[in-house]
Amino acid sequence: MDKLLVLLDRFMWEYFLIYILLIVGVFLTIRMKGMQLKYLPYSLKLAFSRHDDNAKGDISQFQSLMTAMAATIGIGSIAGMATAIIGGGFGAIFWMWIMALIGMVTKYSEAILAVKFREVDHRGQMCGGPMYYIEKGLKSKWLGACFAIFGALAAFAGGNMIQSQSIADAAQELWNIQPVWTSSVLMVLSGIVILGGIRTLGKFNAFLVPIMAVLYLSGGITILTVKAEYILPSIGMIIKDAFTGRSIAGGFIGGGILTAMQMGIARGISSNEAGLGSAPIASAAAKTDVPGRQALISMSGVFLSSFVVCTITVLVVAVTGVAGSYAESGRLLNGAPLVMKAFDSVIPHGRYIVALGLMLFGFSTILGWSYYGEKCMEYLFHERIIPFYRILFILMVFGGGMMSINVVWPLADIMNGLMALPNLISLLLLSGIVAKESKSFFALVKKERKKEKKMNA
Repeated sequence: MDKLLVLLDRFMWEYFLIYILLIVGVFLTIRMKGMQLKYLPYSLKLAFSRHDDNAKGDISQFQSLMTAMAATIGIGSIAGMATAIIGGGFGAIFWMWIMALIGMVTKYSEAILAVKFREVDHRGQMCGGPMYYIEKGLKSKWLGACFAIFGALAAFAGGNMIQSQSIADAAQELWNIQPVWTSSVLMVLSGIVILGGIRTLGKFNAFLVPIMAVLYLSGGITILTVKAEYILPSIGMIIKDAFTGRSIAGGFIGGGILTAMQMGIARGISSNEAGLGSAPIASAAAKTDVPGRQALISMSGVFLSSFVVCTITVLVVAVTGVAGSYAESGRLLNGAPLVMKAFDSVIPHGRYIVALGLMLFGFSTILGWSYYGEKCMEYLFHERIIPFYRILFILMVFGGGMMSINVVWPLADIMNGLMALPNLISLLLLSGIVAKESKSFFALVKKERKKEKKMNA
């Protein structure tokens, strides 16, 4: 079973899904005339300053962004980048950047459809995401149900158990705390937030995500400041290796440039989730006057995740020269231990910054995905399922922390892939609606800018 899951996982992500994601991203970029480049500064401005408190929605636009960021900035932004470097060489990071650039318009399109086709449930709360725009936009309820089923399963596997197990492992390795205690505390903390619903979740993530990002990024920026003279050569190495396929251990990696592309694109997608269909569920809950406004804010999440958090992780590994190092056991350092060694090489006990970052990132990922899974279950079974789902999800936090999940990693990847397929199909077929909504929105933005200039004159 283990080998079968690994083979299916590799087939889906290395030889199939990454190319579909790439094709959809390029198609949307061409159709939207490269809007992500033109509107990126404006999207970042909106992300940190825009408030539509009187508009329809459950949480503010910033809280929506932080809820989505809580689910995306996690193990993939730290350990995932290290595995991309070891598996595909530093050149893999160049292709991660390319995919992130394309992924911004994919995430923009997902969010604009999520807000346009969202609806209000019997509790007066917003419901939206791919299952809703697939059903209402494509008139395909069965395809929407497929997305919801795989989304709910992905929430339990990748969004819950992997995170809790990783946190428990880190606590045991660094402080010798037994998993039963870590899992118990994690379950209680998760329960307090999750049982409070989306409003509590949004407020908590708006508080936690900036703190954990500042903590981790401050350590990374400190290292880059100390090793500033190596930054430009490291960027040059990343670009050069992207077209040579050079490996970490010397020589060339098995598949050369193709392997670097596969690793970079796959790890980039696991970090920013552009195209998976998860983030638009949070976007649908945001208070916004027009779909395009929230779509730009959602787009900024890809930039913050890939070009800020992931890039700092990669550059820290590059400038410290730890890639290719071995542990005392003789194993090649990979994942979080490699990043810990990079931090330790410059900052005394720097590994604890990485460990704490991983724990906070992992916890926030649990919270973000709890909401995604809840909305998928609500779509399938209506509001009556929510209390039972929340309790089961909280209990699984404890279970995940106690498990050795060799099977759950590839299973989570497979569920993510199956979730992405109906979403990507709908993005292609509904791209005309995205273009139409965007045309009227950009005209509105142009009009607002003219009015702003006149007021400031």
